[in-house]
Amino acid sequence: MQNYLDLLQQIKFCGEYRGDRTGTGTQAIFGTSLRCNLADGFPLLTTKRVWVHGVLQELLWFLSGETNIKRLTDNKVYIWDEWATEDGELGPVYGVQWRKWKAHNREVDQIAVLIEGLKNNPNSRRHLLSAWNVADLPSESLSPQQNALVGNMALAPCHLLAQFFVSTTGKLSIQVYQRSADILLGVPFDLASYAFLTHMIAHVCGYTVGEMVYIFGDTHIYNNHREQVDLQLTRKPM
Repeated sequence: MQNYLDLLQQIKFCGEYRGDRTGTGTQAIFGTSLRCNLADGFPLLTTKRVWVHGVLQELLWFLSGETNIKRLTDNKVYIWDEWATEDGELGPVYGVQWRKWKAHNREVDQIAVLIEGLKNNPNSRRHLLSAWNVADLPSESLSPQQNALVGNMALAPCHLLAQFFVSTTGKLSIQVYQRSADILLGVPFDLASYAFLTHMIAHVCGYTVGEMVYIFGDTHIYNNHREQVDLQLTRKPM
């Protein structure tokens, strides 16, 4: 994925230095994108290791609708542990929003609605999957654990909206919007996750895969990742 390395280089040379929530500091640019044709291959980086087991286990956890980290830790995935309560709860994060969005005393299963729509009304422009539920967002004055204990999300979603498109040739494409993009660690993981999701939904609906378009808002390199970024830029993708 040479376009990913090009984006790294663009941030390195054109990004502005900014503070951030973690106190680490970043170099960032706003409003970037990556595009790849899933029919030509899977967007897994070859210039760094991407933990495929973790990607798949997290995606299956999202799709299960669960909010407790037990399923993850049982599968030796600990990426959410830092933000969970002592009981392993994270509040209404991705899985709840995807599968159990609360509205008017009922729950909406967005995945089920999405699949039904893709199968039965492929030309619709409403094939959306949203995780940005304003009512459940965390308070910035509370810790992640405190937010989860009072019923909020432990963390606000970074990748918050996906739209699907069915071409006249039966190819399923996806466009994702991510408000906050940790380009070195988070983005390679997220690219693989949404590519897997697109393959899964295409399979269930009887389509082949098309393009994946990924749009980023605040696209940043953490200051403590600069050496790793420089190393990435010396490598050639396979």
